[in-house]
Amino acid sequence: MNARPWLKSYPDGARWDAPIEFCPVQSILDAAARRFGPLPALQFMDKRMSYAELEALANRAAAGFQKLGVGPGSHVGLYLPNTPHYPIAFFGVLKAGGTVVNISPLESLRGMEFKIEDSETDILVTLDLASLYPQAEKLFGATRLKTLIVGEFSEWALAPEPVKAQMRAAAMLVEPKRDDGVLAFRDLLDNDGEYRTHPLGDLTDALAVIQYTGGTTGQPKGAMLTHANLSAACAQYLETTRVGPNPLVEGEERTLCILPLFHIYALSVMLVLGLRLGAEILLHPRFDPPAALRDIVAKKITVYVGVPTMHIAMLNLPDAKPAHFSSIKQCASGGAPLPYAVQQEFEKLVGCRLAEGWGMSETSPTGTFTPNVGTARPGSCGIPLPGIEFKFLDVADPTREVPLGERGELCIKGPNVMKGYWRNAEATAAAMTADGYLRTGDVAIMDEDGYVYIVDRIKDMLLVGGFNVYPRNIEEAIYQHPAVEEAGVIGVPDDYRGEKPKAFIKLKAGSPPLTLGDLKDFLKDRLARHEMVGELELRDDLPKTGAGKISKKDLREAEERRRAS
Repeated sequence: MNARPWLKSYPDGARWDAPIEFCPVQSILDAAARRFGPLPALQFMDKRMSYAELEALANRAAAGFQKLGVGPGSHVGLYLPNTPHYPIAFFGVLKAGGTVVNISPLESLRGMEFKIEDSETDILVTLDLASLYPQAEKLFGATRLKTLIVGEFSEWALAPEPVKAQMRAAAMLVEPKRDDGVLAFRDLLDNDGEYRTHPLGDLTDALAVIQYTGGTTGQPKGAMLTHANLSAACAQYLETTRVGPNPLVEGEERTLCILPLFHIYALSVMLVLGLRLGAEILLHPRFDPPAALRDIVAKKITVYVGVPTMHIAMLNLPDAKPAHFSSIKQCASGGAPLPYAVQQEFEKLVGCRLAEGWGMSETSPTGTFTPNVGTARPGSCGIPLPGIEFKFLDVADPTREVPLGERGELCIKGPNVMKGYWRNAEATAAAMTADGYLRTGDVAIMDEDGYVYIVDRIKDMLLVGGFNVYPRNIEEAIYQHPAVEEAGVIGVPDDYRGEKPKAFIKLKAGSPPLTLGDLKDFLKDRLARHEMVGELELRDDLPKTGAGKISKKDLREAEERRRAS
């Protein structure tokens, strides 16, 4: 491959060889508080919190965590949606010397059990939501968890009591138990904010976050993201967002944070980079398209970042007009491939480029970016970010690098690439090449100008609304149904979510018919919501390979023929 063909495509003012300086992630908040102290850092349910206030609350959280024994080597789980509790706890854990373990509020109970035990998490932070607290309570005592910290969803709202009353009436809140080991979030903060600092030493070794990502076989793997990884990702983004026709300006931006902060994309792009820029971050706990549009208009949002399903939903709002988006300076899309038709429609609506990028949990998640200037490249996810090197290996013979313009497995090297997988040396070794590149499992092409096109996936992974979904997890849950003899799951197209899981099932002889509704009822406590089966096909037999395995290839080909006809 030609040496760094992407250099010719770099926009004026951005440098691929820009110096990437590492720092403790918590120092990004501290520096922002010094520079932007009285400016709003967060806004939640119409209440603003300044940079100085956020830093003070994070300091108090750090002191509270240290009273609970958090320090170097401690792992604290955050089981939270987008409320101020997340950034306060996130920076509080890091300041205390601990490591954050992100746990999705969409996670199944069994998935949570595995992640808590595997990550050696002893403290879990959650909220009094009916969708969260009962799950957390089940884990308390049944796993290694020793302390549960429970916040009130409404406590950071401008009008907390009316919000609480409305949510109670809708049965959205529960009353947490006040047993030993269960602590209110406000009690965690009930101190003077004096905490002990711990030197981190080598930032490339100091663990900041364990971010779980799945695989095609076995259990999820915890990507170990260091302080160097996350601060490098912030520096990489910063270099490329301050150029072009609408550069981001420190202390002047307002970002709409709808993407979940427990996901590495939002954590890195919305929270860490947002604070580095001195932006005001408007937190939305869930994606409500009309509410998002109202805030874009009323609060003059300047940066909008989403996944393709969000862009599709915004396009489908009947009252959305170009005038509503006049304040937007930059838009970005990630998490899943962006259909070109959606990109075109969205750009017409919003009036600026919808820049697609590619990355992974293992890369913090920086990888590529699309410059806001130059000719559009339909289907491309952009060029490598500063300090990132790519190469492409022959899929059939990974010892051979393919030339520019040919398909190959995309491999990435850079300061943003994870330290490895937590407690999984075998998976780490399998993921890395001898010369230190991470094998991504994505098949891609790079053109002569350095633009990357993802064309296929080696792994049997589905992308459902921006979330990674792994068929084996679904199949294992389906096999627990007493009527199921054989099951295979593949991804099928979905206009809204990009893909959805389809299950092919052979029932045991004499079993009554199984409907999709029956299957969903059975799986609701076994799968996360984004993993839920979207289609079901019952068959007398499932195709097999010569080795006797269910042939996913044959299932996909049959499904393609069915849809084509």
